Amino acid sequence: MSDNLAIAVEHVGRIYKIRGAKRGEPTERVALRDINLEVPRGEFFGLLGPNGAGKSTLIKILTTLLAPTTGRALVAGYDVIKQANEVRPRINMVSGGESSGYGLLTVRENLWMFAQFYGLDTRTAHARIDEMLGIVGLSDRANTKISDLSTGLRQKMNIVRGFITDPEVVFLDEPTLGLDVGASRDIRTFVRAWMAGRPDRTLLITTHYMAEADELCDRIAIINAGAVMACDTPSALKRGLKAEAVYQLEVTPLKPGSDGALQNLPGVRSLTHTPLDGRAALQVILSGDDALGSLISEVGAHGGSLLNLQKREATLEDVFVSVVGLSMSEAERSEA
Repeated sequence: MSDNLAIAVEHVGRIYKIRGAKRGEPTERVALRDINLEVPRGEFFGLLGPNGAGKSTLIKILTTLLAPTTGRALVAGYDVIKQANEVRPRINMVSGGESSGYGLLTVRENLWMFAQFYGLDTRTAHARIDEMLGIVGLSDRANTKISDLSTGLRQKMNIVRGFITDPEVVFLDEPTLGLDVGASRDIRTFVRAWMAGRPDRTLLITTHYMAEADELCDRIAIINAGAVMACDTPSALKRGLKAEAVYQLEVTPLKPGSDGALQNLPGVRSLTHTPLDGRAALQVILSGDDALGSLISEVGAHGGSLLNLQKREATLEDVFVSVVGLSMSEAERSEA
């Protein structure tokens, strides 16, 4: 592993045994399939994918909580299995929706307790607690029991807990899951500032929010069904669709079963159909503008009249659809 790499994942796979499976049912579930990733020191790296894609499983492997079935992974230069005791002091992790800490303890008491787990002396711990509570706007809640905090405020405390040890590598697993817009924005602002504070810090975030990945990450790996489908900068991923045509159509309701015929038209790379109140939205990626005419004709053949047509710039959602063949919401339903 190069000294410049904070994370190296080599042919990692993970298979879960399914207990109590009935005869004829699967006895195993593949969570990760031959994952290969390299994250240089100082990079803000994102894993973008639907729930059930394997993001959290990979995070658990990288944070020494779970062993891979195949392959190996190194974090901060150390093997996560053979040298777990070297990895753990150098990392920290925060998950969305977690309820870490003890409800009867105050915010300050909980943070001090976690700082002791990492061996911080009391003076340093209290100084960092005061500084970071101020950054996330929790100074006035330092002596509040965490059982009395809202979900958003508790997650801000968890964020402080994850960064208070000044780790080399931080793992954030869906850190804004279930939070309101304001709390999510505050957390994104904080993690950007933390990364900017020192160039050798590394952060890996998992998310299924397209805008969050686009806003924060230097590079993104799109993961689905346990496999990495694409990996590059957000701008490069979107630029890869420049040669293709991305359209948004609003049409009157289509006849049942029309999706298959539309998706199989020559020149249609991908298509998602969203029924709306009295109309339908089609998000379409075409191999070129010349495929648009036949698409509109086919829409008419399936009972739809064109209400609105817009050609637009590619988004990460378009990239995801192009790579995976499904929208994020469709991919999540298929994993359910």
